[in-house]
Amino acid sequence: MKTVDQIVRAMTLDEKIALIAGKNFWQMEGVPSAGLEQIMLTDGPHGLRKQAAASDHLGLNESVPSTCFPPACLMASSWDEGVTRSVGEAMGEECVAEEVSIILGPGVNIKRSPLCGRNFEYYSEDPYLAGKLASGLIRGVESKGIGTSLKHFAANNQERFRLAGNSVVDERALREIYLKPFEIAVREGNPSTVMCSYNRINNVYSAVNRWLLTDVLREEWGFDGFVMTDWGAMSDRVEALRAGLDLEMPGPAKENAAKVRAALEDGSLSMDELDTCVRRLVSFILKAEKVEKKAYSIDAHHKTARDAAASSFVLLENDGALPLKKEGSYALIGSLAEHIRYQGAGSSKINPNRVDTIRDLFPHCSYAEGYDPVTGETSDRMIADAVAACRGKTAAIVVVGLPDSYESEGFDRTSMDLPQGHVKLVDSLLDEGIPVIAVLLSGAPVTLPFRHRVNAMLLCYLGGEALGSALESVLTGMVNPSGKLPETFPLRLEDNPSYGNFASDDRNVLYKESIFVGYRWYDYKNLPVAYEFGYGLSYTDFEYSRLSISSDAVSFTVKNTGECAGDEVVQLYTGLPSSRIVRPVRELRGFEKIHLEAGEEKQVVLPLNRDCFTYYDVVTKSFEVEEGEYEISIGASSRDLRLKGLLHVDGTREPHVRGNIADFASLFDGSLPLIEETGCIDMNTTVADALKTPGGKEVLGPVARMMDETYSGDDTVSRMMKAMVYEMPIRGLWMSQVENFSVDDTLKRINDINSRK
Repeated sequence: MKTVDQIVRAMTLDEKIALIAGKNFWQMEGVPSAGLEQIMLTDGPHGLRKQAAASDHLGLNESVPSTCFPPACLMASSWDEGVTRSVGEAMGEECVAEEVSIILGPGVNIKRSPLCGRNFEYYSEDPYLAGKLASGLIRGVESKGIGTSLKHFAANNQERFRLAGNSVVDERALREIYLKPFEIAVREGNPSTVMCSYNRINNVYSAVNRWLLTDVLREEWGFDGFVMTDWGAMSDRVEALRAGLDLEMPGPAKENAAKVRAALEDGSLSMDELDTCVRRLVSFILKAEKVEKKAYSIDAHHKTARDAAASSFVLLENDGALPLKKEGSYALIGSLAEHIRYQGAGSSKINPNRVDTIRDLFPHCSYAEGYDPVTGETSDRMIADAVAACRGKTAAIVVVGLPDSYESEGFDRTSMDLPQGHVKLVDSLLDEGIPVIAVLLSGAPVTLPFRHRVNAMLLCYLGGEALGSALESVLTGMVNPSGKLPETFPLRLEDNPSYGNFASDDRNVLYKESIFVGYRWYDYKNLPVAYEFGYGLSYTDFEYSRLSISSDAVSFTVKNTGECAGDEVVQLYTGLPSSRIVRPVRELRGFEKIHLEAGEEKQVVLPLNRDCFTYYDVVTKSFEVEEGEYEISIGASSRDLRLKGLLHVDGTREPHVRGNIADFASLFDGSLPLIEETGCIDMNTTVADALKTPGGKEVLGPVARMMDETYSGDDTVSRMMKAMVYEMPIRGLWMSQVENFSVDDTLKRINDINSRK
């Protein structure tokens, strides 16, 4: 077998230029002269979405059946790298069976706001938790010889304008919050590829950001794989090569190929720069060709999905109504029990091998739909039927949540509220004196006005294809719930730190809350919340004692004081009350899930290291330690802190940060890096903005009319497609199956018409 260098030296220029862009929507080019075939990439973060027919990227065409594992929103609640690794191993096996070499995921973008339409694909509001859990999934997939693509790098935290927006983030927040999960996943998971995001970061598109893709990713973190674009994220192919962007997807990108060739000819791009990218791609192709096709067990993978879900459900409320009583009789209420929502919409949508619905697993319960499964609306008749179904029953199991139309890739939510029909249904049953066990299905936090009135409430997030059987095991007590919240459930949207600076009509998205994301904000402002970060109940109780703190570890004892076995997630937080700089009250620095039989106790040891005490210094451009007496807290959540102690830590330098967090502009060196409005239509102008001009109407009008006719409904797919195309930069239209589309020709025609009018 020839070496990578031998293959690259023998390649023709045509082969090299072809290799740095996709062969089509889902395949990389091969190297014909070396006998290397093209390899396949597919979505997605929680299962294999290999399209069986013509490609369309957004899931409109059918994909081959595969296992729909729990999305990241639920798996994060496991707080268990073992869970994400086991799911990753199964995903890798399915890739092997379908001859797919790279699966696009995991996504580790921070949950800045509860309203992000794609939050169900992401892990947490906390960078440490997100990075650790993603590392587990990456190691699992890669152990099967399959590549992962860590995404979306970086600061991609909303769907509104995600293809053309500008995330304005101060350097400290970028390092401590938004880049940190990527850093952990790269260093500990070692993914084969990283996918750049669509958006700009401080007015520089991710695809051409050399500081991001080379200085930080490669030189600081030691990443040795290749970087690809998100589909259609390329903003300048030549500049991207210089920045360290190796693969443009999809392809073939003929206009960009011509620009690369021209840059080589005029010397603005060197052959060494091109060859560097080619080597990375050839290296992966050689690795991928060693993987041999092998079948997997559908039943075994369904069990993996069920076990992952059951170990992740979060028990929010319980007055003893759960687990269900063997002698009890129950009504099952809510159409989501039959038409269950087990995954989100968009590019990650899986065609599952099978689905365990909730109603199928509770056949002996009387049933009433309670509300419309699509709109969420209810009626007097529906409520009367639900009340009738509950007569003579021990309690009602009421399934509520967000319908498909509420959250999806492509658009953000506008409210944290549940459908009013769901709330009215629960309130009506409670008003009748009926005990209620609420089961909540959603991909992100919602307001829960009935939370203190229900007898029990179990958060299932989106549970994957085995949601029904996993739920049965938890409700009946076969599995003791052990999930913990990976994000805060605020009392109201207005309490969220990004409120007023999220998903507006402005393409400049100002991250004015800086480092104060999620629980960091709620604790700093001492705000009451519905449920805090790290919260989750159990069917048993745990007692913490015997805290001992040394310079390199924290040890303590946990005892199961209840009557049944259970798992507890112990959490380590550190804070510096006497800090001379603005810092969070406490930050998660370690965790472990432990299993204890009834009456059993265990000593737990969590490591302490330099990273447990650092902040990012914008002067030294590195993470530093401030000297002082650090508070070490051990608890069952960020606010249920059972043990506390102090540890003196020596500093690395005198603390210094730029500016004042209360004055956002002062956090930047110079003026805010905002998008410059030139008034000229260019390749980065969105389709919607271009259509506001005479030339845009004339040239792009047919595209707009085609979109409006094709996606005329108010369904999730139509809303997603229209939002994405209208907010897409003009340069991305070639990807939308617009025939004979040329970016340069289109821009010239639009601006020629505009100049005449």
